[in-house]
Amino acid sequence: MKLIIAGSTGFVATEIIRQAISNPAVTSIIALSRRETTPPPNAGADASKLKSVVCNDFSNYSEDVKKELAGADACIWTIAVGISKVKTMPFEEVRKICLDYTVTGLETICPLGSKPFRFLYISGSNTTRDQTKKPLFMPDYSLVRGEVENRVLAYAKESNGAVVSCLAKPGLIKRPGQTAISGGIFPAIARAVLGVPSVELIHISATLIDQAVNGIEKDALLCDDMTRIGSKAFANLKPSS
Repeated sequence: MKLIIAGSTGFVATEIIRQAISNPAVTSIIALSRRETTPPPNAGADASKLKSVVCNDFSNYSEDVKKELAGADACIWTIAVGISKVKTMPFEEVRKICLDYTVTGLETICPLGSKPFRFLYISGSNTTRDQTKKPLFMPDYSLVRGEVENRVLAYAKESNGAVVSCLAKPGLIKRPGQTAISGGIFPAIARAVLGVPSVELIHISATLIDQAVNGIEKDALLCDDMTRIGSKAFANLKPSS
């Protein structure tokens, strides 16, 4: 299968690429980012299946970029503003990156792909889909991430089966053997205060690849789901020769 990884230079995306290279079911990987994507240092011998595609503007895809994306079977979308960076930029920019880029990606990439096309979006465990509610912690950010979820699910529903979507909803993401946490929608302090769940980096990555390759189990996967699916998929993963 041909797999697109959007936001391919990020923390989670790098591990997804590493595992996808070792997965024989994935025959082609399109690493989509604003800058060149290089194979992870421990990617294995079959890194030739990885192709870096630079997109200068996620609001407007060039025809050359579209040609590279055509014929894909699935897309794992990792592009968003992390919780640690929200306060460092105007919120209009946060909304643009989180919401506008994702919607444009849906509308651009999905029609170019095979049917049914699988679109997997990494969100967060404490997003708020109900736009009439005002969450206590990071309310604007939580609401905009929830709005993105609504748009992803609605797009798939309105496609009449041409697109199948999945929301991965990690809380905090950690590397194997480490207690330090990265990614997700809430920082480590929220884990103690709000009981935000965590998932291993290898497990969320393995889950997303498994769902892209084998089909989507349900439209929203929580940390327990990703630990269950990902641990089995990662255990079965063998480096390609």
